[in-house]
Amino acid sequence: MPGYYIGLISGTSMDGIDAAIVEFGDRSVDIVSGRTVPYPETLRNRLIDATRTPETCTVDVIGALDHWVGECFRDAALGLLQSAGVEPASLRAIGSHGQTIRHRPNAERPFTLQIGNADVIAKGTGIDCVADFRSADLALGGQGAPLVPPFHEWLFRSADVDRCALNIGGIANITVLPAAPGPVSGFDTGPGNTLMDAWIRRYRDMAFDDGGRWAASGTTNRSLLQAMLTDPYFDKPSPKSTGFEYFNLDWLSRLIPDDADRADVQATLADLTATTIADAIDRHAPETRELLVCGGGVHNRDLIRRLDDRLAHVTLASTADFGLDPDHVEAAAFAWLAKRTLSGEPGNAPEVTGASRRTVLGAIHRAG
Repeated sequence: MPGYYIGLISGTSMDGIDAAIVEFGDRSVDIVSGRTVPYPETLRNRLIDATRTPETCTVDVIGALDHWVGECFRDAALGLLQSAGVEPASLRAIGSHGQTIRHRPNAERPFTLQIGNADVIAKGTGIDCVADFRSADLALGGQGAPLVPPFHEWLFRSADVDRCALNIGGIANITVLPAAPGPVSGFDTGPGNTLMDAWIRRYRDMAFDDGGRWAASGTTNRSLLQAMLTDPYFDKPSPKSTGFEYFNLDWLSRLIPDDADRADVQATLADLTATTIADAIDRHAPETRELLVCGGGVHNRDLIRRLDDRLAHVTLASTADFGLDPDHVEAAAFAWLAKRTLSGEPGNAPEVTGASRRTVLGAIHRAG
């Protein structure tokens, strides 16, 4: 389908909305315009409270946040269109991931909850909005995540070299892209930025460790690292997915010694992310020769150095070197998924999520 699409997503860091106007070619993506729109600080704090202390999060709170996040997503789309000089009439659809509040794929009655009222987005922009991408996969027995691997395959797979695509958001996930014909695979490797962000927020009142400077100033606590690596999630076979519901400061507090140096803990958390990513690649994709990195973690120079040290046989590169800005990969992916929804094409990969079959993802919320 010709025309532009908008992709909108806010990740587990909850710092803002990644928004991109996208045009798709046969096997190419053109980012017409893209930016990150910060959440209002009050909203961000309420979202963090809702996810970190769910026992205090009432139905009224969720309902209000759903509408508020929808307004922010709507305004992000409108602002992007205005700044790019693109008329809403030239848009085919918006693909909105929303804001994850809870992801419980392994519960007795599995569920996932992304808020950001899609009708507020559709009616407020005059553009059809596709949202709720994860529920259909869960209904077929899947994890509902990760959903981006089919997009990675479409854009980044090569017939000549074995690759992995790595997204380092709050949670890190890989997509294994073998050169040989056959299905792709992928899963969440564990914490990406979420523990480092939470630790620096608590002790230095900063949203994230810029460039990994605080981690670089510390020394890895080897006994703490080994204790963290014994968590059963890391040895669990795929398909698997996780989130901040599991990897959070409560999880860390059960392992950390009372007298631990705070900078050393930050260094150890960086090593946890790098080690679990590298171990996942070594175990599940040992033939990998190129690792294409995207997400906020690509800007953490200390983290990338630690990862590079552990993957001596692999060439690390930003997805920018392969045609797509690493800050816009996730937004472009949900724009692409919206395109597939409108075309009636499946958007999930059962070999990744564990769903019983492929299916069209998302619900279409009409602008009219």
